[in-house]
Amino acid sequence: MKMKLLLLPLALSALLSPALARAHCDTLDGPVVVAARSALESGQLNTVLAWVPASGEAEIREAFAKARAARKSGKEAREVADRWFFETLVRVHRASEGAPYTGLKPAGEVEPAVAVVDQAIAKGDPRAIDAFLRDAVHGGLEARWRKLAAEKPPANDVAAGRRWVAAYVPFVHWVEGVNKAAAGPDAHGHAGAAEAAGAAEHAQREPARGAGPQHVH
Repeated sequence: MKMKLLLLPLALSALLSPALARAHCDTLDGPVVVAARSALESGQLNTVLAWVPASGEAEIREAFAKARAARKSGKEAREVADRWFFETLVRVHRASEGAPYTGLKPAGEVEPAVAVVDQAIAKGDPRAIDAFLRDAVHGGLEARWRKLAAEKPPANDVAAGRRWVAAYVPFVHWVEGVNKAAAGPDAHGHAGAAEAAGAAEHAQREPARGAGPQHVH
């Protein structure tokens, strides 16, 4: 079935949320570590401080000063100091997002959605993001709709009705997740990440065929 969708101004926070995907801010070639490398070389910290909240600034300033001093002791000390500063910075940054710090990840481990965003920013053109989101939403909607349309709404056949409910509930939660992701920033500047992530994650847990009816929240 072919479906035509209007452009949805989806916020990518649902895709980047810690509950759904690993953000690339904790990778060695991610923007946080790239800023840190530059700051350690130049001695200019402002581009790094942009990645942490005001409450974390003192810790980062102190870590930066210690790392810069330790780097003067030789190549090995420089490598250790740099790594320690990267880890401290990423930890504080992740904490500001409400995300756990699980260590630095190797370079190149970037989610497809994040890669599309970075490429679009580099080009100054959001059309690649538009196409990426259109494809993602279209594919998700079409697959879930097909599954629901293949079943019959509850009637005399209880087992058949349960199969319909098992397709209907995750479909509704998926739509809720997409809608919340598109709703815009919350009070903290995050585009409904926690709510959208929870709904989207719930939607991925497809009930087994024949499962009893579920309540739609």
